[in-house]
Amino acid sequence: MKITFLLTWGDEMGGTEMAAYTQAIHLAPRHDVEVLSVFKTRPEPFFSAAQQVKRRYLVDRTGSYGRPVRASALDENACRTLESLPSELIKPSWESTFDRLSDIEMTAALGSLDSDVLVTTTPALLAAAAELAPSRVVTVHQEHRASQLRGVSGEPLLVYGPRVDALVSLTERTNDWFSDSLREAAPELAAIPNAVPDGYRPRADLESKTIVLAARMTPEKQLDHAIHAFQRICADFPDWQLRIFGDGPQEVRLRRLVEGLGMHSRIELVGRSSQMEQEWAKASVCLLPSRNEAFPLVLLEMFAAGVPVIAYDIVTGPAEIIRHDVDGLLVPPGDIDSLAAAMARLMGEDDTRHAFGKAARKGVYERFGGEDITARWEQLFAKLVARRDTPERLAQRADRTALRIAAGGTRSFSVAAPVSALSNSADEQKAREVMIQAQDRTGTLIRSAGRLAEQRDDINGPRMAQINLEITAKVLEDAGIPYILLRHDAGVAHRVAVPVEMRRRVIEAMSTALHGKPVYAELVTPRGAAPGAVLAERLGEVGEVAGLRVFKPITSESRTLRYGPAYGCSLEFWAESEEDGWRETPRLTTLLGRRLPNLEATAKLRVGERDYPTLAQFTKQLMWDVDYPIDVVYTWVDDTDPAWQQRRDSVRRSRDMPTNDADSGDVRFRNRDELRYSLRSLEMFAPWVRTIYLVTDDQTPDWLDTTQPGIKVVSHREIFKDQAWLPTFNSHAIESQLYRIEGLAEHFLYLNDDVFIGRPLNPSSFFLSNGVAKFFRSPTAVPPTEPSPDDEGYFAAAKNNRALLEEAFGRTTTTSFLHAPHPLRRSVLTEIADKFPDEVGRTAANPFRANSDLSITSSLHHHYGYLIGSSVPSAISCSYINVGNYDHHTVLTRLLAERAHDTFCIGESADAEVSVEEQDRVLRAFLSAYFPVKSRFERD
Repeated sequence: MKITFLLTWGDEMGGTEMAAYTQAIHLAPRHDVEVLSVFKTRPEPFFSAAQQVKRRYLVDRTGSYGRPVRASALDENACRTLESLPSELIKPSWESTFDRLSDIEMTAALGSLDSDVLVTTTPALLAAAAELAPSRVVTVHQEHRASQLRGVSGEPLLVYGPRVDALVSLTERTNDWFSDSLREAAPELAAIPNAVPDGYRPRADLESKTIVLAARMTPEKQLDHAIHAFQRICADFPDWQLRIFGDGPQEVRLRRLVEGLGMHSRIELVGRSSQMEQEWAKASVCLLPSRNEAFPLVLLEMFAAGVPVIAYDIVTGPAEIIRHDVDGLLVPPGDIDSLAAAMARLMGEDDTRHAFGKAARKGVYERFGGEDITARWEQLFAKLVARRDTPERLAQRADRTALRIAAGGTRSFSVAAPVSALSNSADEQKAREVMIQAQDRTGTLIRSAGRLAEQRDDINGPRMAQINLEITAKVLEDAGIPYILLRHDAGVAHRVAVPVEMRRRVIEAMSTALHGKPVYAELVTPRGAAPGAVLAERLGEVGEVAGLRVFKPITSESRTLRYGPAYGCSLEFWAESEEDGWRETPRLTTLLGRRLPNLEATAKLRVGERDYPTLAQFTKQLMWDVDYPIDVVYTWVDDTDPAWQQRRDSVRRSRDMPTNDADSGDVRFRNRDELRYSLRSLEMFAPWVRTIYLVTDDQTPDWLDTTQPGIKVVSHREIFKDQAWLPTFNSHAIESQLYRIEGLAEHFLYLNDDVFIGRPLNPSSFFLSNGVAKFFRSPTAVPPTEPSPDDEGYFAAAKNNRALLEEAFGRTTTTSFLHAPHPLRRSVLTEIADKFPDEVGRTAANPFRANSDLSITSSLHHHYGYLIGSSVPSAISCSYINVGNYDHHTVLTRLLAERAHDTFCIGESADAEVSVEEQDRVLRAFLSAYFPVKSRFERD
C-alpha cells in the first residue's frame, strides 16, 4: 500500500510533525510510505526521525524567496510575485503561510498523486486535499488538536469533513464531537492515539528532587500556574527545585514572576532543549498545567522515562493518557491549590512516586506502543482501500456533502455541537451505561458527549436547573438528611449545603436512590479520585470530595443544546470552624459570605413550584438584589406584508421618493423570523423578565400566541403623541415614543429582534439594585466631523446626539454602543422628550430615516443618563455577526460550539456578498440549533 503523509512544513519542530514521522516510521517496513511537505524550511529537518522516512517537498523556502522544488522555468520575479499573492485554496484565517505559489504546486502534486492513501495533518491541508486529490485516492484526515477548541482554523473540519473518507481523532472526546456535529454527514470516524516514538529512552531513578516542565511559553500553557503552585509548597520541601524548559512570548513575564516571588534559587527557566529524553530522565515529577491540549506527545515521552505526571484534567489529552492514582494525578483545571497539593503528595511520598513511575513506563508501551497503534491504522486503511472502487463510495460522499448543505451548512458555516469539558465515561462506567440504556423503555436515552443523556426539546435552562435541584433535594429529604438552599449570584444553577460530617450518609443515599438512573455527579475537588463525573450510583467508589454537582444530562434532538453540570445542583459539604463553630464553604461564596453561623433551616425559599429550607437571612431583600420589575420592548415589522408595503410605498410616493430602488427595501426591515428565536432566548436565559411589549404597525406574527400572559402587542397608534406622524417606517421615530407605552415598567430592556441572549444572565447584568441602568460602550468611534448629507443614518444620529449634549452639558461624546440589549429607564426617556421637545418631535415626525434624527434608545439615553447620574458604564460579552459576510459565518459555528457570549446580534450590511436566500438558510439553521426549545409564546 502506498501511503502519503501531507505536512505543511515537515522540517520544523512540532507535535504534529513528530507524530506524523513516528507513524510513518512504524508503517514503512510493510508499506511504501512518504512524507510530502508543502514547504522546505531548513537544510535538514529538526527531527532526526525525519531522516528515516522518504521525503519530498513542493516549495523551497530556504533561500531569500520561495521557489518550486521541481524543475521549473519560473524566474525570481515570477516566484516573488506568486508569493505575494494570497492563496485561493486556503483562507489566511485557516493557515496564513500559504500563497499562490503553494497553490500551484499543491494543485500539480495532489492532482496527479498516485498513492492509495493520503493522510492530511491540518484542517487547511484537509481542505486542499478535498479539492485536489484524485477521486481514487483514499483521503484520511488525522486531527492533531482538540478540534472543538480550534476556532476559525478548524473551519474546514466541518465544511470539508464530509468530503473525505475518514476523520481520525486522537481522543474519544473529539471523536464524539465530530459525531454530534456532522451526524449523517460524517465520514468514517475513528479515534486512534499517537504512538510512543521508537528509540532508546533513558529511565529516571526518581531521586533527583527535581520537577520538570517543558512547553512553549504561551498563555495556553499556563506555566505561571506551575510557578505559583511550587512557591506555595516549596518551604516544606527545601531540597526540591522546579526546572522549566522552553521559550516563547511569555518568557520575560515568567522571569519577572520568578524574581518577584523570590524564587530564582528554586525555579530555573532553562530555555529550549533538543535533548529532552535526557532531561526527563533527570526528573522525579513532571507537570502539564496547560489550558488546552489534544494528545500531548510530551506526556508519552515523560512516561517513557518512567516519570509520574501531574496535569490539569482539561477538555482532551491528559485524561486519555494519565491513569489517575496509577501513573499520575489529574487535578481540576485551573485549580492551583489542587495542583500544589498533588505536587506535595508526590514530592513527599517516595513509595507512591516510585510506584507511579514504574506503572507509567510499563503502561505507556502497553497502551501506546508502536505495534498496536500501527495495527489500528493498517486496519482502517485496509478497510477504506478495499471499498474505494465501489460505486457506493463516491455516492455516499456526495450524499454526505449534500446533507451538510441541506442542514444549513455553507462554505463557512456548519452546525456544531457544544463543547464538553468533562471526560468521557471510562470503560467500566460505559458498560454500566449500556445496561441502563438497555433497560430504558422510553426510547429517549442516547449517548452524547461520552455519557448517557435524555433526548428532548422541551426543557429550557431554568427548568433544567430546577429538575437537578428537585433530584438532589428528594434524595436528601427521603434519607432524612438536613440541608439548606443557598443564594448566590452566579448563573442559574442551584446550591445546597450539608454539614461535612454527613458526607458519607449523603453519598450512600445518592448511590442507593439513583441506582440505575441516568443521573451523574461531577466531583468537586476530589481528594481520592480523578476529576470528572460519575454515575450517581457509583459515588461510593470516589472517596473524599468537597462537594458534588448533581445533574441529569439532557440534549436536544439536534445535538446542539446540551444541559450538563453547568445546570447541575451543587451539593456542598460545609465544615465547622474549630475557632467559633461557624460553617465554612468548601469553595464558592454565597450572598451572605463564605461563612455562616450554622446550617439549621429557619425559613423557606421558593424555586419553581415548591419551597426549600434555607436561612432566614437568605429570604431578606439584600443590598445588591435587583427586585423591581423589568420589562422588555421589541420593535418589529413584517416587510413581506402587502398592506405594510402598500402603506410604505404610498408615503414614499407622496414625498417623491422612488419605490423600486435599492433604498426602498431597507435591509433593516427584513423579517427572517428572528423574533421567534429572540423570545426563546429570553425565556431560556432571562426568565426574570416581567412583560414583553411588541411594538408594531398593527402587525402580529402568525405564530405568536398573544393569549399567553407576559406578552402584549402594542400598535404605533397607541404610543405616538401625534397621529399625524403616522404611518412611520423610521425606527428612530418609533423608538422616540416607547416611553409612552401604557403599563411599561420604569426599567426595561430594548431589543431589536436580531439581538439574542446567549447564556444565563441575571437582572444585575443590566441594572444596579439602586435603579441605575448600565450601558455597554462600543470601540466604534463617532467620526469627529460635522453632520453631513453623506453620513450613514447611524452616524448622522450620533452626531446629532453629540450636538444636543454639547449644548446642554458642555460634554462631547466620542463613542457608540454595542449591538446588545439596551437597559433603559422610562423616566429618563420622558425627561429627554420634555427637555428637547423640538428635536424629539422632529425625529418622531420623519417617516423614514433622516439626517436630522436622534438615536434615543440606543445612544442618547445612555449618554444623557450618565450625565444626570442614572446610568453607568459596564461590560457585557457581546458578538456581532454580519450574516451577509461569508467570513462571519465561521463566528456562527464558534458561537454554537462554545456558547461563550452573553449576547449576540446578527445583522446584515446593505452590500452583502451572500445572497438573501443563503442568508435565510444559514440564519434559520443557526437559530434553530442554538435555540431548539420553543417558548410559551409560540402556537402549537
